[in-house]
Amino acid sequence: MPSSPNPRDTALLIRAAAFAAERHRRQRRRDTEASPYINHPIALADVLANEGGIDDPVVLCAALLHDTIEDTETTAAEIEAAFGPRIAAVVIEVSDDRGLPKSERKRLQIEHAARASREAQWVKLADKICNLRDLLAAPPQDWPPERKREYFAWSAQVVAGLRGAHPTLEAVFDGLLARVDEL
Repeated sequence: MPSSPNPRDTALLIRAAAFAAERHRRQRRRDTEASPYINHPIALADVLANEGGIDDPVVLCAALLHDTIEDTETTAAEIEAAFGPRIAAVVIEVSDDRGLPKSERKRLQIEHAARASREAQWVKLADKICNLRDLLAAPPQDWPPERKREYFAWSAQVVAGLRGAHPTLEAVFDGLLARVDEL
């Protein structure tokens, strides 16, 4: 019989979802429907929990919060004050420095993947899975096929550094990567 969820963990997850929803409230995805941005962090948590079997509240909260520092005015200090140092540390690990040029941010993601904590590797892997799914199902309107293929290739380089972190999620990623010809 499965164990009952810890009420504190459930409350923390709901608080992280509400925090992320508030911070991303005015943001939209770049797909043709301009989907609410919050769909993306929720998708990461869903991949981790329901495809990866991960029930660690630190990982799931970090997935929900993973773009708040990078894409909103949220600071690392705010994440730490609201969610504690462990969750903040994972969010910081997966956040790009928007002050750097895009090419440098992409290079650093490849470079840092293998050295990241296991929790950050899982969040990063789920992020790449969700991004490839989005590119296959509802890509940004202004992305030509070549740009989508370049994103797939770059994602494969990032995930190469994550190999061994979670074989089940890696297999999901590989299945999506194999669909590059559909772009």
